[in-house]
Amino acid sequence: QEQLVESGGGLVQPGGSLRLACTAHGFSLAHDAIGWFRQAPGKEREGVSYMGGSDGSIYYEDSVKGRFTISRDRAKNTVYLQMDNLKVEAAAVYYCAATFRGVLVRNAQEFHKWGQGTQVTVSS
Repeated sequence: QEQLVESGGGLVQPGGSLRLACTAHGFSLAHDAIGWFRQAPGKEREGVSYMGGSDGSIYYEDSVKGRFTISRDRAKNTVYLQMDNLKVEAAAVYYCAATFRGVLVRNAQEFHKWGQGTQVTVSS
């Protein structure tokens, strides 16, 4: 069964850091385009960061630019989202998504596989 499993969420104080992981089971993420999305209570899902499947392209939404870093470890079949200097407004359920595409994808509708989400809480 193909699935994505996120981990690494938790409670952190403002200004703190977390590293989210998204591991693929039953398929290879090696050449998939990746997207990280988040959804806060009462708000629409929004994109956070994206990585092309094989072209090396990376994109960050303005809200996280300079503080979040997306990366991939093909040997571990895992992608990461390093989140530094977290703000209260970053609190949300974070989802990773994948689709077999060499280029970068930003449209959530174009992703075919989604994880179950991991909760990030930013509070003092």
